[in-house]
Amino acid sequence: MMSDSIMSKAATMEIPINSNGDTGNLPEDDSLEQAAKLQWSLDEKVGISRGTRDLQQVMVSGPNLNETSIVSGGYGGTAEGIIPTSSIKGSSMHHSSSSSSSMMSEEASRGVAVEKLEFMKKWGLNTYKCTKQMISERFGRGSRTVDLELEAQIEVLRDTKRKYENVLRLARALTNHFYSMVQTQHALGDTFADLSQKSPELRDEFGYNAETQKLLCKNGETLLGAINFFVSSINTLVNKTMEDTLMTIKMYESARLEFDAYRADLEELSLGPRDAVAMARMETAQQQYQVHKDKYERLRSDVIIKLKFLEENKVKVMHKQLLLFHNAISAYFAGNQQQLEQTLQQFNIKLKPPGADKPSWLEEQ
Repeated sequence: MMSDSIMSKAATMEIPINSNGDTGNLPEDDSLEQAAKLQWSLDEKVGISRGTRDLQQVMVSGPNLNETSIVSGGYGGTAEGIIPTSSIKGSSMHHSSSSSSSMMSEEASRGVAVEKLEFMKKWGLNTYKCTKQMISERFGRGSRTVDLELEAQIEVLRDTKRKYENVLRLARALTNHFYSMVQTQHALGDTFADLSQKSPELRDEFGYNAETQKLLCKNGETLLGAINFFVSSINTLVNKTMEDTLMTIKMYESARLEFDAYRADLEELSLGPRDAVAMARMETAQQQYQVHKDKYERLRSDVIIKLKFLEENKVKVMHKQLLLFHNAISAYFAGNQQQLEQTLQQFNIKLKPPGADKPSWLEEQ
């Protein structure tokens, strides 16, 4: 064989000399080592050729890529170490998608947390500045922006609202008392009518009084309709129109406080050093000052406009309602039923039709 010839040839080779001039191993040992190396190289080539033939057979048979297996012990090993590539692919894809979704969720949560933290930081800084400004104003150490004309108008509105609230309270009390009187007159008229039928000797007298009480009761219900319209209009003026204007005034006063707080902060920084850090802070403070100045001026303009329209609306509403109240009260106590009904028609007030099943407006309150 080829290996035997190689072994015999290796035995006749010269013994090499190493770099130190010493002889190497014994001739037998060296030749055997070289022969073993050559034999291993030949075996390896034979194994590669066999593996190539096996690979060609596999390629010819054409296995499905999804059915290909990874063998832990080499080609043709035991089946215990076989792992289907399809399962590896599916598990890796599932792990990748779940990890990516978890990363996206974590990034979204982190973004929300950062946004909330930034909002709390700005809110805390703004609250601190406004509180500091308010305390300084209260103790007379800080300056504040004052619009004397506008503040006088605001004070007049607040005083007017308090007085109108008192009118509203008294008008409601009058309505409740007058409603009780009308109900008493109605019951008294029914009692007189019943006694007129059961007392022949006093039939006429009881009958006259029954008719009088029924007429007073009818006129009283008409007057109650007029007073109710008056109360409803005053309530709308006080608790809706005036209150809306006062809400805008509260926003304006808050904006004024913020404006003065950032103005004081900018003035304080302008008196400090002029290094790079201080200049950067001053630029930021200047921007915030301008933002709050614009907000203050916008709300100031809104308050002036609303005060103007409120005054016009108040005059219109009160002119109509005071005229209604006067005419209705005068007609009722003068006993002028026709004038009382005309007053309600003049102001488009509709009463509950007689015999209606629904309770009256007073019973619903």
